[in-house]
Amino acid sequence: MSAQSTVLYIEDDRGSQHLVRRVLESHGYRVFLAAEGLEGILTARQEHPHLVLMDINLPGMNGREITTRLRGISGFQDIPIVALTANSEPNAREQALAAGCNGFLTKPIDIAHFPQEIQAYLTGRNEQLPEREHLELLEQHAQDIVLRLEDKIRELEAANRYLRELDQVKSNIITLVSHELRTPLTLVAGYAHILSQHLQQAETDTYPESFYELAQGMENGVNRLSKVIGEIVYISRIASGTLELAPVPVQVGYIVKMVMRKVRSLTQNRELELHISGLEALPTIEADSIHLRVAIKNVVENAIKFTPDSGTISLHGHQPNPNMVELIIQDSGIGIPPEELDRIFDPFHVLGAIEHHTTSKSEFRGGGLGLGLPIARGIIEAHHGHIGVESSQSHSDEPSGSRFYIHLPISQPG
Repeated sequence: MSAQSTVLYIEDDRGSQHLVRRVLESHGYRVFLAAEGLEGILTARQEHPHLVLMDINLPGMNGREITTRLRGISGFQDIPIVALTANSEPNAREQALAAGCNGFLTKPIDIAHFPQEIQAYLTGRNEQLPEREHLELLEQHAQDIVLRLEDKIRELEAANRYLRELDQVKSNIITLVSHELRTPLTLVAGYAHILSQHLQQAETDTYPESFYELAQGMENGVNRLSKVIGEIVYISRIASGTLELAPVPVQVGYIVKMVMRKVRSLTQNRELELHISGLEALPTIEADSIHLRVAIKNVVENAIKFTPDSGTISLHGHQPNPNMVELIIQDSGIGIPPEELDRIFDPFHVLGAIEHHTTSKSEFRGGGLGLGLPIARGIIEAHHGHIGVESSQSHSDEPSGSRFYIHLPISQPG
C-alpha cells in the first residue's frame, strides 16, 4: 500500500484532529476529517478512503455503531477500520473488534510509531478475537444497539408530542388573534365607510381636498387588513378541519371566467397576456362555488405575482377521465427551485428572500403572508381533489415558468 493512501479520521476533538492530520500528512497521507458519525459516513461514501480511523466515544452514533454501519455499505467490507480512543473501560478493545474494527489504538498517540502502525493496518494487519468471545460480544453489541434505538424512539416521541403541542398553541394563537382583531376592525371598517360616504355626499368646498384622500386611504388600508385577517381565519379553519363546504352543481368554466374578470385589471396594468381554453367542454361538477373560486383565484394570482411584465398566463380545462376534471394554470414566470417544490404549499412559506417583500399581491414578485397556495390546497383537498406543480428554475435570463394542475372529482363522495 502506497504512502499516498487516504485516511478518514472521525473525531470530535479538534486537538486530536489537528495532531493526527499533521502527523499523517507529514508522512504523505491524505487525511479527511469528520466531527461525528453521520458526517463521517457521508464523507466515507464520497471519498472512499483506504482506512477509517475513529474515536469510540462520539456524539450521536458511537464508534462501534459507525463501524457496523460502514461494514454494511458496499465496498467497505474489507476497508481497515481502526479505533483510536482514550476509552479505558474493560473490554473496550474487544467490543470494538467484535463490532467490526480491525484494530484498537489508544491515545495519546506515539508520534514516532503512529504512521508505521497505520501502514501496518493498510498492509493487512487484522486483530481478531477467539470465535466464541467474538460471538458473545457481537450479541451484546446488537443488544446495545437495540437499547439505544429504544431510547432514541422515546426521545423522538417526546419531541413529536412537544412539537404537536407547539403547533396546537400556534394554531390557537392564530385563531384567537384573528378573531380578536376582527371585532375592532369591523367597527373601524364601518366608520371608515361612513366617513367616506359622508365626504362624497358633502359639498365640494365643505372640507379640504386632503380629507377625501385621507378617508379613501383609510378605507383601502382597512380593506387590505380585513383580507389579511380573512386569510388567517381561512387557513386556521383548514388546519383545524372545520372548513365547511356546501357542494352544489356548478360549472367550472363559469367560475374560472369570474376569476379571470376579477384579475383582468391586474394583468392589464402589467401587460400580461391571458389565454383561456377548453372550459366549454367541461361537465358540471359538485363543489362549493365560493370556496372553489377562492382556490382558483389564489393559484392564478400566484402566477401573476411570479410572471414578469409582458409575460403569458394560460388556463386550460379538460376531462382526463369520466370521474374527474383538470385545470392547468401555466405561466411564463421565473419558475420554482427544485428544493422549494415541496414547500410552496406550506402555510406562511414565502418564496425568495423576505427582505424584498412588498405588500402588493399583484406586482412582480410581490409579497403576502404565504397563505394563498396553502389555502388553495386546503380547499381542493376538502373537495377530495388534488393540486400539484411542475416547474424548474434555470440559471439563464429566460424565465422557465411553472405549471399548476388542479384535479377535481365530478361527484363528491357520500
